[in-house]
Parts: sequence; C-alpha cells; structure tokens
Amino acid sequence: MGDPQAAQQKTTMECPFCKIIAGESPAQILHRDHQVTAFRDTHPIASTHILIVTNRHIESVNELDAEDDALVGHMVMVAKDLAKQEGIAEPGYRLIINTGVHAGQSVFHLHLHLIGGKLTRFVVQ
Repeated sequence: MGDPQAAQQKTTMECPFCKIIAGESPAQILHRDHQVTAFRDTHPIASTHILIVTNRHIESVNELDAEDDALVGHMVMVAKDLAKQEGIAEPGYRLIINTGVHAGQSVFHLHLHLIGGKLTRFVVQ
C-alpha cells in the first residue's frame, strides 16, 4: 500500500483549486481569508457564479469531520456577504454543493457555488 500522506500531497498538487489557492493558477479572487478563497467560476452558468473553496484540501462533504462545522458555516457566511456585494442578495441566489460524480462534482475539492442573476445556461448531469 502507498503512503496516504504522499497520496494526499499528489492530489493537492494536481488539484486546480489548490493551485489557485497557492497562486500558481490565475483566478479572479473576490475574497480570501485563513479558511476559504472565493473566485469567479471560469465556466459560469449565470451572470454571477462564484466558487467558495476551502483553503485546506477536502475532497467533498463526505470527508468533513465534526470539527469542520465552523468551516462550513463560514463558507455560507462568505457566500451571503458576496451575494450582497454582487447585488444578488435581495432578488435571490442559489448555494449548491455537489458531492460525488453522480451529483455533478467535477473538481474533487470541497466548494460551494454561489449562483445568481441571469441564467446563461442550464447544466444537467
């Protein structure tokens, strides 16, 4: 069996979101703190489509522990603040977390989609 720490390091080195967090890939960063980074989705489905990602590489909701309660709450609060900044808080917005392939998760790094404004395309998995 392989070294789980080495496997995790390989995963994070190949993860596109980890590369954005590390400053190795370009992104339009809208928010960054010690827990999360938020940036515009490069393939938006609406006029506002922002991803809020954990700075620590967590593959999905299924990998969360009880100690991550505050982290998940923080993700939602950052989304709420960004919705207000983007002018979509009052008319409304969606918060989506896809977990697993059958749910449409394509990047295996926990992220919350903040979607609002005019829908530009609809994605069905």
